[in-house]
Amino acid sequence: MTKLKVSSADMVHAARARITEVETPDLIAMLEDPDVVIVDLRDIRERQRSGYIPGSFHAPRGMIEFWVDPDSPYFKPIFGEDKRFVFHCASGWRSALTTATLQDMGFTAAHLRDGFSTWEKHGGPVEFPEKKD
Repeated sequence: MTKLKVSSADMVHAARARITEVETPDLIAMLEDPDVVIVDLRDIRERQRSGYIPGSFHAPRGMIEFWVDPDSPYFKPIFGEDKRFVFHCASGWRSALTTATLQDMGFTAAHLRDGFSTWEKHGGPVEFPEKKD
């Protein structure tokens, strides 16, 4: 087995040292702010199983750099809006790495420090996709 030079935990730690982190109660308080866009990076199956933050925009982690880049053929116009973007995943690892990468690209964003895992514990509302018959 190949020995890694840098672990994924090291990468997350380094990312968190240079990005803006939002605590769960603070993001709950921002839910009604029309200038805040919450972006869910989790896999679609995670959203189906655990639910999602009402009004959040789903952007799969594997496509986010392309969806944010206005020169990409995959660009999504929502990312061209003058809004505050807060990314989240399940526990804050993927969103930390994503936010750091996007920051390197020149995109301004923050991430939910502890991810969706603490959302309900803090009283955050959760929606589930409609079940198909």
